[in-house]
Amino acid sequence: MLVAEDITAPYGLRPGFSLHVQAGAVVGLVGPNGAGKSTLLRCLAGALALDAGRVSVGPAVIHTLSPPERAKQIAYLPQLETAPAGYTVRDVVALGRYAHRRGLGGLTPTDHESVARALEQMTLTAIAHRAVDTLSGGEYQRVRMARALAQEAPTLLLDEPMAHLDPGAAARLMDQLVNVSSPTRPTMIAALHDLNLAALFCTRLVMLQSGSIVADGPAEAVLTEARIKAVYGENCVVIPHPRSGVPQVLMSGTEEGAR
Repeated sequence: MLVAEDITAPYGLRPGFSLHVQAGAVVGLVGPNGAGKSTLLRCLAGALALDAGRVSVGPAVIHTLSPPERAKQIAYLPQLETAPAGYTVRDVVALGRYAHRRGLGGLTPTDHESVARALEQMTLTAIAHRAVDTLSGGEYQRVRMARALAQEAPTLLLDEPMAHLDPGAAARLMDQLVNVSSPTRPTMIAALHDLNLAALFCTRLVMLQSGSIVADGPAEAVLTEARIKAVYGENCVVIPHPRSGVPQVLMSGTEEGAR
């Protein structure tokens, strides 16, 4: 279980922010730009120092751990990253094993198994030999996710993981992420702009506005027309998905524009 208890950050979150996430949950953080999604993920990952409160995964208090020990508890994928020159896909995914290595030794058989599994999960095995600086933005995004999966941490934090992906690729990638077959499926918390994708794949949505939680629960309870209008300032129509029945949001703009 991941617990953020009464945390206060230098910016982006209201003082005394709390969030509890059960192990194995798939949580979508939604809300407009500037709502605090990225700041919250950085706090949960230990990448941003807290002014008060604490973040823990099980008995481990994240901000008291060394970077390698923290990486064993949380895999964090920030929003922006440039593909490094001179590295293959396999090389970059193998970087996810650094926290498990001892001294200057090379990869162990267990490390190689973890890398191979992550490559397969993200459908990258066929291009594992490719240089990452020759990949498309969407391909490199999958490499980054494979690297995070290779850490085999119990919690996976993703900041806009569907960036650079077309709608079909984004849906396939979300499906791959929520159905990973690692030794222990990680708890996943992802900041997502696509409300429909979040509703389809997340077991729980947490909607943020101005650094506070304004709604928390299943998509049916969070994604209402009135709340979306209040938080995003946009008119919309919410309808059930024809197959799954989960809510899907159709932005309609002004009533004049909708006609």
